[in-house]
Amino acid sequence: MQAKFKDVDSYIATFPKDVQATLEQVRNVIKSSVPKAEEVISYNMPAYKYLGLLVYFAGYKQHIGFYPTASGITVFKNELSNYKNAKGSVQFPLDKPMPLALIKKMVKHRVKENQEKEKRKTKKQLKNVIQKKINVNKKSI
Repeated sequence: MQAKFKDVDSYIATFPKDVQATLEQVRNVIKSSVPKAEEVISYNMPAYKYLGLLVYFAGYKQHIGFYPTASGITVFKNELSNYKNAKGSVQFPLDKPMPLALIKKMVKHRVKENQEKEKRKTKKQLKNVIQKKINVNKKSI
């Protein structure tokens, strides 16, 4: 059974040096794209949260798995056509240059999605507060 990781450093340390370097590149692109993101381990792999989940990544024998959710794959479908991908994941081969600019675009897209989701949530909460005040005022009349 695989070890449970406490943090991203301990996760990355389990890989060969060349893979560690690639994982650090991916990590640094995510962190520089979203400095306020919280770095966590989720599903026993590195994950980043900012107003909700952003992305995950994981190292494998021959590729880096990148998980930007289904929307992150759909929006970048054309740019990902040269990579093996599925509904919410893409595999970047270790024997090819890591597409760091594309990863950055995908992360920024996920930030924008989460910001829009947060705005909708806040708007709905505000609407509910206003409606409750209206209902209270109606009762007191």
